[in-house]
Amino acid sequence: MTDSDAATGSEGMIERRAEARDKARQLRATQKKKDRRTRLLLQGGLGIAAIAVVAIVAVVIVGSVRPEGPGPRNMASDGIRFDAGFAVQTTAGLEPGETPTPSEPSAAGVVDVVVFTDYLCPVCADFQTEMDDLLTTLVDSGAATLEIHPLATLTNRSAGTQYSLRAANAAACTANFAPAAFPAVNAALFAAQPEPDTEGLADGELLDLVREAGADSGSMERCIEERRFAPWVEAATTRAQAGPLPVASTEVESLGGTPLVLVNGVRYPGTDPFDAADFSQFILQAAGGDVDLEPSPSPSPSPSPAAP
Repeated sequence: MTDSDAATGSEGMIERRAEARDKARQLRATQKKKDRRTRLLLQGGLGIAAIAVVAIVAVVIVGSVRPEGPGPRNMASDGIRFDAGFAVQTTAGLEPGETPTPSEPSAAGVVDVVVFTDYLCPVCADFQTEMDDLLTTLVDSGAATLEIHPLATLTNRSAGTQYSLRAANAAACTANFAPAAFPAVNAALFAAQPEPDTEGLADGELLDLVREAGADSGSMERCIEERRFAPWVEAATTRAQAGPLPVASTEVESLGGTPLVLVNGVRYPGTDPFDAADFSQFILQAAGGDVDLEPSPSPSPSPSPAAP
């Protein structure tokens, strides 16, 4: 890949994510209006018992029919990894009860960034918003790899709808059926992030969101509606919380909280509000300075001397 190609690819990636974020924000605005209507209904005392019964029955049904099966493809480490140019590191899905395999560390000169995140976590959304352009440029140019672990640590913070779990399942469906679209879906899920303790997006709205972001595989609808990878999300969340983390060469034992960001296995200590310049300096420090965050263009070959 030439430097001009990398720049073009990076700009294209950022543009596609911007489009996905815009559509997600529209969806979020619609969701907020729905949440206000729901609150008015509850404040008026109408339908409270019926809503509670429906929510309980839905949770029971989902829990009873949820199929056991392998985890999503391309997430054998419990995360999906992108190498230079956002090439997906392809893997088979984990079998139930199978231990995740950490991704191999990159060669010198390439930094490995691993992010454990929850789509209902406001601080995670702030990290995503601030660092998206930087990480897109670094991965597209080959200066870094990026591995994203979607978790469901806040499943009980969505008014009984398990939004955190359902959003992570939608991300897992994307990794399995449309992995190239995962970065745009990841950005769109954060752009459409609901407020904690609200219902969040319904499954149909999640499907619309991931399709708008490019995950338009015909299998996505069934995967999201049946919550195919919910058991894997729950298992991956439990593994991250209990430890050890499925990350090579790290001394961080377990999750602690989200977002957890590791650079070459070292925890990024930054706090909200995040700053991309500060993160860039941390990357250099964690990599021992052995990474080029601003690759310069390759010199053009000297012209051949004219034939006599």
